[in-house]
Amino acid sequence: MLSAVAPPNDKDFLYAPDGQFHGEAGALLDALEISREGKSVDAVLTEFQKRGLLFVHVAECPPDPAETSTFPPQVLERMVPATLARIRRSLKPKRILLFSEELAPVQTRFTESQLGVPVFSNHGHPFQLPLTASAREEFLRMLSSPLAT
Repeated sequence: MLSAVAPPNDKDFLYAPDGQFHGEAGALLDALEISREGKSVDAVLTEFQKRGLLFVHVAECPPDPAETSTFPPQVLERMVPATLARIRRSLKPKRILLFSEELAPVQTRFTESQLGVPVFSNHGHPFQLPLTASAREEFLRMLSSPLAT
């Protein structure tokens, strides 16, 4: 799963060491129906990873909140080639699901022809966390759909 920008607060970051799982992280785990109640951070992340999932961002470091709340599209655009290379060379996913409205201006750069794997969105738009009921249904369908071999 690919999002535009890592959240500015650690508690919202899925892989934060304290594992508070708020904001983006909590919404993603809720969409996947991964319970956090009474579980350690490692147990929650293990369940996430056992499903074959990885959540990454085009911009792994959020913008300085004193300057702006998000990166302008042209900044994300400059980060896309490195992200494409990282996906192809290191991550090697079987499919990509696009997340966050901030990714919308550059989403056309993330295509099957660029990445060699199917790229899914929510009816032509990146999924937005928290997911609505209909978006969640589409999200789960995309995650579970068989891939051509």
